[in-house]
Amino acid sequence: MSSIAFEHITKRYADGFEAVTDMNLEIADGEFMVLLGPSGSGKSTALRMVAGLEDITEGELKIGGEVVNQRAPRDRDIAMVFQSYALYPHMTVRENMGFALKLAKVAQVEIDAKVNDAAKALGLEQHLERKPANLSGGQRQRVAMGRAIVRDPKAFLMDEPLSNLDAKLRLQSRTEISRIQRQLGTTTIYVTHDQVEALTLADRLAVMRNGRLQQVGAPNHVYEHPHNIFVAGFIGSPSMNFVPGQFDNGLLRTAMGDLAVSDALRRRLKPPRGNGQVVVGIRPEHLEDAALIGDTSRGHTFKVKVDVLESLGSDRYVHFTVRGDRAAAQLELAQETAEAEFGRSRSGVPVVARVGAGSRLRQGQVAQLWVDTTQLYLFDPESGRNLVASECEATPASATG
Repeated sequence: MSSIAFEHITKRYADGFEAVTDMNLEIADGEFMVLLGPSGSGKSTALRMVAGLEDITEGELKIGGEVVNQRAPRDRDIAMVFQSYALYPHMTVRENMGFALKLAKVAQVEIDAKVNDAAKALGLEQHLERKPANLSGGQRQRVAMGRAIVRDPKAFLMDEPLSNLDAKLRLQSRTEISRIQRQLGTTTIYVTHDQVEALTLADRLAVMRNGRLQQVGAPNHVYEHPHNIFVAGFIGSPSMNFVPGQFDNGLLRTAMGDLAVSDALRRRLKPPRGNGQVVVGIRPEHLEDAALIGDTSRGHTFKVKVDVLESLGSDRYVHFTVRGDRAAAQLELAQETAEAEFGRSRSGVPVVARVGAGSRLRQGQVAQLWVDTTQLYLFDPESGRNLVASECEATPASATG
């Protein structure tokens, strides 16, 4: 096990394109760090630099406190799990898992012991003499993990290892990865574009965009206190809604009506631009069918026409449209993530509400919805920065004890 540190790391290709720019990130010994971002964000390039598969243009990469920029991949004592599994088809599970140890001329008795231990942990004991072609996708993924585990490396590097699996297998494999990493305590860097994987697996996650780190922190903190509109819109399913708003005489005027800003929110609010225009962020779970709310006093009710209604059993997603144009930061986010194609061809701003299964709303009807105004997010419409400080940012250090 070992710590990993990116110190002002930049990866620049011959044509001048920077895949990763001035990346600074410290990963503690035994930590499970997830690099999260859309395609082209630089997350896989960052992982490949740790593995030694990409040269580093600028900066220093440290593993266990030692600079490894010039070390060959085989000398870094790391194990990588690829998206494609990369198993040898002519070898059995046992042979695949022990192959790296065999190349290192480890005694066969030790190889067998390590392979058997890893197979037990992964539930592969009954499959050790089978070939990869006779295994399911989930079993192949576990063999790839087992091959990494038997090496007892300083760190595991995982590059979207679950993306080839179906939804049920992804859930099962995600649970297995989490359990095994906790059991082994090995430093792990896991790359994914799937924010559900990131939120459920990570000790901390690092959100990347266009080669730059946007925010690093514990999953819940990043979800609840996004630094900017990109992080807010990328994390969460369905993603956060964004509607235009403007401060006027102490009220936040929006297409949903005039929203009262709570005193707690006002204390944490960084002053918006001179014209008072903001982008209001509302997570789908903070919108509800007003008929299911007993006390609506801490929120605001409004009427909309239900465009689309999706029923998912325990939840129902209500899609509707409100007046207004998207801010520049929202449009850029939509183009990068393709989240907003649903509403780009029509006028107005699309919004999604996540309402309870007990809701009686119907598609095409005019519905009364409720928004929890204590849970609003406010962003600068041009830069996209979050205008609401988190509690720890808003509270002086001397007052927190």
